[in-house]
Amino acid sequence: MPSGSAIEIDHINKVYGKNQVLYDLALEVEKGAIFGFLGPNGSGKSTTIKILCGLVQPTSGGARILGLDIHKDMDEIRKKIGYMSQQFALYDDLTVMQNLRFYSGLYGVSGEYFRQRVEEVIALTKIEPYLERKAGHLSGGWKQRLALGCAIIHEPPVIFLDEPTAGIDPVARRDLWDLLFDLSSRGFTLFVTTHYMDEAERCHKVAYIYEGRLIAYGSSIDLRSLEVVTPAGTRRLELMCEPLMPAYRMLNHVPPVLDVTIFGSKLHLLVSNQLSDLALRNELQSQGIATLHLQQIEPSLEDVFVTLTQKAIEAKAAQR
Repeated sequence: MPSGSAIEIDHINKVYGKNQVLYDLALEVEKGAIFGFLGPNGSGKSTTIKILCGLVQPTSGGARILGLDIHKDMDEIRKKIGYMSQQFALYDDLTVMQNLRFYSGLYGVSGEYFRQRVEEVIALTKIEPYLERKAGHLSGGWKQRLALGCAIIHEPPVIFLDEPTAGIDPVARRDLWDLLFDLSSRGFTLFVTTHYMDEAERCHKVAYIYEGRLIAYGSSIDLRSLEVVTPAGTRRLELMCEPLMPAYRMLNHVPPVLDVTIFGSKLHLLVSNQLSDLALRNELQSQGIATLHLQQIEPSLEDVFVTLTQKAIEAKAAQR
């Protein structure tokens, strides 16, 4: 991975009227990294990207992209960034090739360089079979590939992707991530917003924002190790049992069990060390619930973000 920072966000605040949507946001993204930016709807993710792309001005604070200041050097920054929005923003009535030509023209990509870049983008996205198809007739996954191709046609070293996999099927989502890994391996820096925890797991570093405030930032290992996620005197367990839903309801009323979450056919528990595994099994058995599997686990990123969100909600309620 190339050394140095690609993006430096320096204590950005953003206010719309009486509504503050970003509070003192500060973080760095390393060159060549896939950086995941997570948070619920309305948390400030898209606003952050718009500020970094020069579409919105911060109320205070600033940022640098590849050492260029967003307040002074935005014209130069725009030549070095690509942006892929939440919604498909290309021209439905143009073919795939016509869209590539149009965006090449916007970025000043012409002549031999245009021919080279189109060949490279087509090879990367594997979109050649659809070059003469109108963009509006593509499936969701191929639309996203085309949108990515148009965003990188001018070979920008930094690419912003605002929920690029929203609304596409799991196979197309996996394929798009393979493209992102390919771009990262070539030295591109990717700033990706997402709602999906499995996608967060694929990022080199992640940040989690809640109601405009950064509440977690680091590698997945760093975040799983936060004491607030698994406090001293507690442990996290994975439980397989039958029947599942009665166990879920029952465990929510067992005092040494501090949190219960359903993960597919399993339960993830946060329990006090005062409750032994044997005592937990016996408690389940007394309610006619068979324990099929019980083991101690590390917290998932979903555990991390749910815990941190709950703490943020509690802190906000305490201030009222």
